[in-house]
Amino acid sequence: MRVLLADDHRLLIEGLSNLLAAHGIEVVGIANDGLEAVAMAQRLCPDLILMDVRMPRCDGLSATRQIKARQPEIQIVMLTTSAEDRDLFEAVKSGATGYLLKSMSGNVFIEALRGLEQGVPPFSPGLAARLLSEFAKLSRAEEEPVQPAVSEGKERAPEEQPAAGALTERQLEVLRLVADGLTYREVGERLCLSERTVRFHMAEIINRLHLQNRSQVLAYAARYGLTQ
Repeated sequence: MRVLLADDHRLLIEGLSNLLAAHGIEVVGIANDGLEAVAMAQRLCPDLILMDVRMPRCDGLSATRQIKARQPEIQIVMLTTSAEDRDLFEAVKSGATGYLLKSMSGNVFIEALRGLEQGVPPFSPGLAARLLSEFAKLSRAEEEPVQPAVSEGKERAPEEQPAAGALTERQLEVLRLVADGLTYREVGERLCLSERTVRFHMAEIINRLHLQNRSQVLAYAARYGLTQ
């Protein structure tokens, strides 16, 4: 994986470069602001850009939009101190593949990047659930038909419940923790299970709910209030 770093904090960049190098990940360039990130992305064509949100001259969100418009194949993950919903939602709408907070540990950060290589979008704990919850609200608003006026004294039929009964208690526990942003390893530690067992439970959840992938499972959990 060839990585471009975009951040104006030099001490953090130096530590991050050393961390990545120690795990065999090549840093091909360092940009100090969004404009440099756009120019270096065109010149270096990295596999991944780790992009800060707050930077001088051109912020990371604007830089992300410009890069994705020209080079959609480049993956961009925001690495920031901002946990604000506005920045999170705007980053994803701008084309970011993931959103990580600088407060995370080095081991968890590297694990998130390894997951990205396997096609798992990296999000800090809790952020994926917030994102999916917001998208679920938008989806319901778009799909919900206009309801006729309800006569006084009459009640609307309750909303159809999800088929959560198809899952075991253990599978529901796994689903809730994964939807809250925990990695499979963290879920295993919380429930005293091996990472392999957690992956098995996720495969069973996907099968029992007649879904196709992990992203659909997370959207299901957000839609039906199975997140914390």
